[in-house]
Amino acid sequence: MAESCGGVVQGLNGTIESPGFPHGYPNYANCTWLIITGERNRIQLTFVTLALEEDFDIVSVYDGQPSPGNLKMRLSGFMLPSPIVSSGSILALWFTTDFAVSAQGFKAVYEVLPSHTCGTPGLIPNGIIHGSRYNMGDKIRYSCESGFVLEGHSILTCIVSPGSGAQWDFPSPFCRAEGACGGTLRGTAGSITSPGYPAEYDNNLDCTWSILAEPGDTIALVFSDFLLEDKYDFLEISGTEAPSIW
Repeated sequence: MAESCGGVVQGLNGTIESPGFPHGYPNYANCTWLIITGERNRIQLTFVTLALEEDFDIVSVYDGQPSPGNLKMRLSGFMLPSPIVSSGSILALWFTTDFAVSAQGFKAVYEVLPSHTCGTPGLIPNGIIHGSRYNMGDKIRYSCESGFVLEGHSILTCIVSPGSGAQWDFPSPFCRAEGACGGTLRGTAGSITSPGYPAEYDNNLDCTWSILAEPGDTIALVFSDFLLEDKYDFLEISGTEAPSIW
């Protein structure tokens, strides 16, 4: 039988945990939390622990009421997402589990944000964040620990976005190990280059990049430069109806 959980959550800040956390959640869970704040405020949600049976036990985050059109993110497995900021005064979580296999569960903290602040963009693995002010006009800078190279925009600025208040102008970057290539990319825009670009790439490379979007979204990939050794070096693109090889 499903354990009772969920409910309406109010207050300037708080914590939401899966039932039974941290000792494991029950099977057949079906929980919905609704975080509600004042009309001109927004909500920042940060997951501090995530351990779910991959692909079968899922927490869905909605920007507004929990309806399909408001789905912002579906989480499963163990990878922590960046902080999530609502565009309005309501944020919802829906947690469902199947009939077998459990894990530790999840723990998330929320904070109400005034409309003039972007909220923290979050730490990145093997990265360092410089700056602790997140209001309109403020800038923060990312750098990487020794042995890692920054991919993406190092400086983010809190700007005004029509209809959704303050938000960062670019997605958070990530830190790639020196000498490594490939990785997982998230966010609404970004760039991918061959290692060393615009200089020539090395021999014997094998790189895989994964671009992740929200359910229902599509991804446009536009090449601005392309030059490989014909017949010997190639780029394979999958995720379309059939993989294409360039």
